[in-house]
Amino acid sequence: MKKPRRNRHVVSIAAAAAVVSCVVPLAHAQKFTELAQTPPMGWNTWNTFASNINEALIRETADVMIANGMRDAGYVYIVLDDTWSAMERDAQGNLVAHPEKFPSGMKALGDYLHERGFKFGIYNCAGTKTCAGYPGGWGHEFQDARTYASWGVDYLKYDWCFSGTANAPDAYRRMSAAIRAAGRPVVLSICEWGQSKPWEWAGDVGHLWRTTGDITDCYDCQQRWERGWKVILDLQVSQVQPHTGQNDGIEKYAGPGRWNDPDMLEVGNAGLTFEESRAHFSLWCMIAAPLMAGNDVRHMSPEITALLTNREVIAIDQDRLGKQGWRYHASSTKEIWVRELDGGDWAVCLLNVGAAPADLTIHWDHMWFLPKEAKVRDVWAGKDLGAKGHELTRKVASHDVVLLRLTPTGAAAAK
Repeated sequence: MKKPRRNRHVVSIAAAAAVVSCVVPLAHAQKFTELAQTPPMGWNTWNTFASNINEALIRETADVMIANGMRDAGYVYIVLDDTWSAMERDAQGNLVAHPEKFPSGMKALGDYLHERGFKFGIYNCAGTKTCAGYPGGWGHEFQDARTYASWGVDYLKYDWCFSGTANAPDAYRRMSAAIRAAGRPVVLSICEWGQSKPWEWAGDVGHLWRTTGDITDCYDCQQRWERGWKVILDLQVSQVQPHTGQNDGIEKYAGPGRWNDPDMLEVGNAGLTFEESRAHFSLWCMIAAPLMAGNDVRHMSPEITALLTNREVIAIDQDRLGKQGWRYHASSTKEIWVRELDGGDWAVCLLNVGAAPADLTIHWDHMWFLPKEAKVRDVWAGKDLGAKGHELTRKVASHDVVLLRLTPTGAAAAK
């Protein structure tokens, strides 16, 4: 969600520091912690539609995601971002659906999605208003959590606009406690843009947390507060210092049930070439990012559909070991990213950061942590390349990738 003007005076320090306590049944708390054992996958309304959403769009999108294979590939969370609600709460202080956009109400929409094998996601904000000026959750956390549960909500994206001087860990812990008390297992997506280093405190509060500001559909541009996906990726790498390039950065905080979130996918949107979309998707899979599509899936090309539903690439993102990948090498021409996978496999991604196609080389002998004996598969090409030798060279288009999977053989496979 895009940041608005922030009102720093709407919330007092005393109110922000209020201690919230509640008794949560053990079974409810256990269900909460068992969610998101792999990075959540789904679709969010904001990147393409912003405030132009309604129930017909959501229902049509769900139906298309069944027909084009996205649901069966794992994209099960359909998330309504900002502007789904009425501009005011009702007389009892409850959130209500926007009467013109969602005349059937949220419960009916949730039922429609559940009947088709999806999970229902919704948006709100930890401040007094959402980023678009709709009612926020501050002071209504337990009431709202009960409302979400009654609607069948499975996923809550919780933003950070109009939060004043509030303390982020306190605010999000309050919402987390409210969700657990309501008794319905709900994935909590913490969206405070990485300002308070949520990776250091949010592992037992939510299931994923934004690490940076907002993404937009370009490679390395910056527009207002939004940045291209490569800028977002570089910012995430630099969040924890020192970072020597061997799994000692922000990636160490990620794992089953707790994920670093570099924001939603821009795959298939107008500002990216196909190659940039492929690289974007590949790198998000390498860093175990949530895969929340943000394009208009009703009108995407067969190539983008095939990209988003490639099972071998998705398997890297969804690997059950849950180890986030890291950048092993960076130069003016190329980057090499690596990720340890379940069963001793490794994923290796070679990115051309240059403005022209180039012959790029991976020197396997330099990468001491990889299995000494392994077979190599080009994942995007769907081709086995044979045994790992001393090096591998490929011509790579500008801002494109070669994505490889290494599987141990011989003595390495027996370990």
